[in-house]
Amino acid sequence: MKKNSLKPRPAKFWPVLGFATLAGMRSMSAPAFLSHYLSRQPHAGLNGSPLRFLQKPGTATVLKVLAAGELVADKLPTTPDRIALPGMTGRLLSGGLVGAAWYKSRHGSALGGGLLGAAVAFASTIVSYALRTGISEKSGVPSALVGAGEDALVLGGGAALLRAQRPAASEWHPM
Repeated sequence: MKKNSLKPRPAKFWPVLGFATLAGMRSMSAPAFLSHYLSRQPHAGLNGSPLRFLQKPGTATVLKVLAAGELVADKLPTTPDRIALPGMTGRLLSGGLVGAAWYKSRHGSALGGGLLGAAVAFASTIVSYALRTGISEKSGVPSALVGAGEDALVLGGGAALLRAQRPAASEWHPM
């Protein structure tokens, strides 16, 4: 019997679904969580890639500040709906970025990961918008308060997603 010499790689698909779902709910949170993870556990798959900037601690810090600002801005009455073109575009780009970076970090196709991330972010944007507006309308709870619950879901989901990631020894390198 021949022994399989191929080593299994860490999953690419499921984490992208998680990060891109976050991108559809809060566009800056997904890159902030991913950059936080990559800045602490850089992956060799990003060496020489334009996406390697996500592994820099400074990038992680800037993205966290932007994500915090988005949590506040989301509650303002003047903030446009996430399904409006600017908000949707930002979410698609965010989902594409995290998908491309995750796949590339795992020695996969950045294009494939980016397309998957953008598609999932699109779906998440539509579903999360419908849920937030539906819950607010049916319950009479102000949209900003429902949004605070959504924030808790994004933060808890992002933290759980990061805790679930364990790099294979051959897939990462210390800084």
